[in-house]
Amino acid sequence: MSINLSSKQRRYLAYSIPVLAVLAALLFGAIMLVLLGANPIEGYTEMFVGAFGSGDALIATILKATPLLFVGTGIVIAFRAGVINIGAEGQMVLGGLFAAMAALYLPEMPAIIMVPLVLIAGVIGGALWGWIPGALKAYYRVNEILSTIMLNIVAVQLMAYLLRGPLIDPAEIERGTRIPQTARLVESADLPILFGDRLHIGPVLAVLCAVATYYLLWRTPLGYRLRAVGLSEHAARYAGIPVRRTIALALTLSGALAGLAGAVLVFGSESHRMVTDGSTMGFTGGAGFNGIVAALLGGLHPLWTIPASFLFGGLIVGGQALQRAVQVPSALIVALNGLVVIFVVAADRYRAKLLAVDTREDPDADSGDGAATGMGAVHDAAPDGTHSFDSEDSS
Repeated sequence: MSINLSSKQRRYLAYSIPVLAVLAALLFGAIMLVLLGANPIEGYTEMFVGAFGSGDALIATILKATPLLFVGTGIVIAFRAGVINIGAEGQMVLGGLFAAMAALYLPEMPAIIMVPLVLIAGVIGGALWGWIPGALKAYYRVNEILSTIMLNIVAVQLMAYLLRGPLIDPAEIERGTRIPQTARLVESADLPILFGDRLHIGPVLAVLCAVATYYLLWRTPLGYRLRAVGLSEHAARYAGIPVRRTIALALTLSGALAGLAGAVLVFGSESHRMVTDGSTMGFTGGAGFNGIVAALLGGLHPLWTIPASFLFGGLIVGGQALQRAVQVPSALIVALNGLVVIFVVAADRYRAKLLAVDTREDPDADSGDGAATGMGAVHDAAPDGTHSFDSEDSS
C-alpha cells in the first residue's frame, strides 16, 4: 500500500526528517534511561533547562554550537564537491596553533589589528591542513577519508610536542607541573565580548561564514564548479571545469573554516590560552566530528546548518545537565549523541529520495535553495559566467 503525497507535502516531510530522526534518537535514549533506573521525563526536563532554560544556559549552548557551525559549514563545502572531510579535528588544532603562535611571536598591536591577524592565522593553518589531503586526493587519488584521519593523528602529536616544548608556558616549567599549555596570550588578541562576560563575537562570525558559504555555493561561478564536480566529475570535466583543482580547493576551504574554529576556541576561551590534555578532544571538545553531524542534520545546506548546530550544541550542553540530575554514567551521554548520529545519517537516505522524486517531477522546484540529495544538489541553475571555464584536466 503506497501513500500518494503532493510535491509540497514531500518537501515538508523531507525537511522534517532530521528533526524526526533526533526525536527517534531521544526515544531510544529514554529507554536506556529507564534501563539504568532513571526517570527519562526528569532527565529530559533537566536536559532542556540546562541547554535553554536561562540566559547563562543559552550562552553556553551558543558557545558550544559556534565551532560546530564553523566546522559544519566547511563540511558542506567539501560534501557538495563530492569529497568527505573527516580531518576537521586536526584542522582545528592547526588553526589554533597558528593563531596562538601569531599572538606569541608577533609584536603586540591594537586589538583592531591583532584580532583579525590571529583569526587569519587560524584560517591559514586549517587551510594548509585541508589542502594536503585535497591535493593527495586530486592529483594522486589518495582516499581522503584515510588521509584526513591520519593527519588528525599527526596534528595531535604536533600539538603535544609544541605545547610541551617550544610553546609551553614558562611558568609551568618553573613549577615543574608542565601542563601542555601556552602562556596567557596577549589581551589585544582576545575576541571582543558582546554580552555579559562570556558571549564573544565568535557566534556572529560563524553565522556570517554560513551565509557567505551559501552565497558562494549558489550565487557564484566557483560555487557552481564545486557542486558540479560533486554531482559528476566526468560531466564537469567534459564541461571544461578543472576537476582536480576544484577538489583540492574544496578541502582547502573546508579546512580553512575548521582552522577558524580553532582560532576562535583559543581566543574566545576563558583562559585565553591554548591548552590540551594531550588529545585532540582535549582542545576541540569533539567539535571536528560533531560538526559533521550538524552539517548532515542541516541537510548539507549552510543556512540550515545554523539551527542544526544550535540544536546539537544544546544536546551536548543539556546532556551534561542530564547526567548531573539523574546520576547516570557519562558514557550514556556519548551513546545518546551516537544515537543522534546514527538516526540522522540513516534518515538522510530517505530524505534524499523524497527530494529526488520531487525534483524529477518539477526540475525547477529546488533550484533556489539547493536541496541536498545525498552528496550533492539536484538541478541547480548555473550562474552567469560559468561557460568560460578553462580545464586543466586532460584525463
